[in-house]
Amino acid sequence: YNRQQHTMFDSDVGHFVGFTSYGEKLAQYYNSDTEGMEYTRTRVDRYCRHNYPIVAPFSVERRVPPSVSISLVPPSGSEPGPGRLLCSVMDFYPAAIQVRWFQGQQELSEHVVATDVVPNGD
Repeated sequence: YNRQQHTMFDSDVGHFVGFTSYGEKLAQYYNSDTEGMEYTRTRVDRYCRHNYPIVAPFSVERRVPPSVSISLVPPSGSEPGPGRLLCSVMDFYPAAIQVRWFQGQQELSEHVVATDVVPNGD
């Protein structure tokens, strides 16, 4: 919900697990339904384990390297001083990424501003 995972069925342990307080309540509810749990475990054995080797290269193992562009943003009339360098990193998967600035072998930490990953609207 809203791109936050609350609960999932963990096929390695054979029951639902929660990731948020709401998800823990859902997992507890789902796990208490013995008939539903048997149905879910059967579906995992019948469909997921059989199809996993086929879809894993396109889903679990999917990697898309980022495209990177660096541009000079000139100072505006109200901002005296030098321009700024803007590093744009786009079109990568999975979303976990780290961008760092270096001058020679030294990582720069002063005057560096970063944003969180901005969703592309999917």
